[in-house]
Amino acid sequence: MTTLHAAEWLNTDHPPALADFHGRVLAVEVFQILCPGCVSHGLPQAGRIASTFAPDNVAVIGLHSVFEHHAAMTPVALRAFLHEYRIRFPVAVDQPGDPGPLPRTMAEWQLEGTPTLVLFDRQGQMRARHFGQVSDLALGAQIMALMLEGRE
Repeated sequence: MTTLHAAEWLNTDHPPALADFHGRVLAVEVFQILCPGCVSHGLPQAGRIASTFAPDNVAVIGLHSVFEHHAAMTPVALRAFLHEYRIRFPVAVDQPGDPGPLPRTMAEWQLEGTPTLVLFDRQGQMRARHFGQVSDLALGAQIMALMLEGRE
């Protein structure tokens, strides 16, 4: 079973668990606020996913996974960033690694860095990890294929 190790949640009054998304495709945008690719590509793409697909079919959340510049990327800075960039979807703060520099979820999910977009199918199984940029068209096709699996 895949676990998301959140130290805290932002943009939500009810912190979700991965199991809460069963029945929907889940897109998790793993980012850092000081990552240029996250700011220019990853987070805007996550926003486009959230605005393109119906929320009863596809859910989008963020995972702030800090593996460098820890002192600069605090929860206070993250809150300001989410406000300034108008990011509305729920965002989890990855728990610090123990031991080591990689946050817990990032290490457990074997992620290479940020930005990374992780897709889970409707049964909660991790199906894709896209490190770096992936085109909207390719990603949309992959999400639609996951939405249609098992439906006749």
